[in-house]
Amino acid sequence: MNELQIIEYKSERILTTQQLADSYETDKQVITNNFNRNKDRYAEGKHYYCLKGEELRDFGAINQFDFLPSNINTLYLWTEKGALLHAKSLNTDMAWEVYDQLVETYFKARGMQANLQHLSPQLQLLINLETTQKEMQAQIQATNDKVDGIRDIVALSPTQWRKDTGNMINKMALKLGGYEHIKAIRDESYRLLEQRFGVALNVRLANKKKTLTYNGVCKSKVDKINQLDVIADDKKLIEGYTAIIKELAIKYSIDIGA
Repeated sequence: MNELQIIEYKSERILTTQQLADSYETDKQVITNNFNRNKDRYAEGKHYYCLKGEELRDFGAINQFDFLPSNINTLYLWTEKGALLHAKSLNTDMAWEVYDQLVETYFKARGMQANLQHLSPQLQLLINLETTQKEMQAQIQATNDKVDGIRDIVALSPTQWRKDTGNMINKMALKLGGYEHIKAIRDESYRLLEQRFGVALNVRLANKKKTLTYNGVCKSKVDKINQLDVIADDKKLIEGYTAIIKELAIKYSIDIGA
């Protein structure tokens, strides 16, 4: 289990849905589905907190999250008891093992910090120095991972741009919660391309289909033509589209190595 970013809300340690999913080595959607199927077992304020509106904005202003999408409007925060219910829902050896680790190294750690005040100043200093060093190492590792990811994005191959950009879009969609976000990301990329290059992809697409139909291409093939085929006809559009996907990948902080 990777070292978790410490998050506190109302004086207790909590985990976001993404953190909980990562810890249990499952998908964020699985956690959401477990919750939706068993909502009557969860009590807000006991098992979770649901932040929206101004409360969410205030919370986001205090905490810095690299893994949360910028357009999020609802955030669930899970308590130790909420993590237990999810472990019960998953009911795997892995889930129970991770839950035990979470209790020992994350949730109970806050109480251990409170007990430091009973130790001598010298011992408190040594413990705090060790904690600070571990946090710095974790931050350095996170920064290195992000730099490696950006390096991979920049190295995107222009010869297989359709495959590479498609893979990136899939990862962005998963980062946002699922493959249902693919269309929105593609629409965003096409909109940015049209704005920067002054093109109308749908007009070019319609013209391309008319030309193919006129040249006797069968309807089934014509119907499969899309905006990517239009982009493929223009080298400048390929370069522009690839650059835009790189920018979106960095924006959504996707993990290239995953």
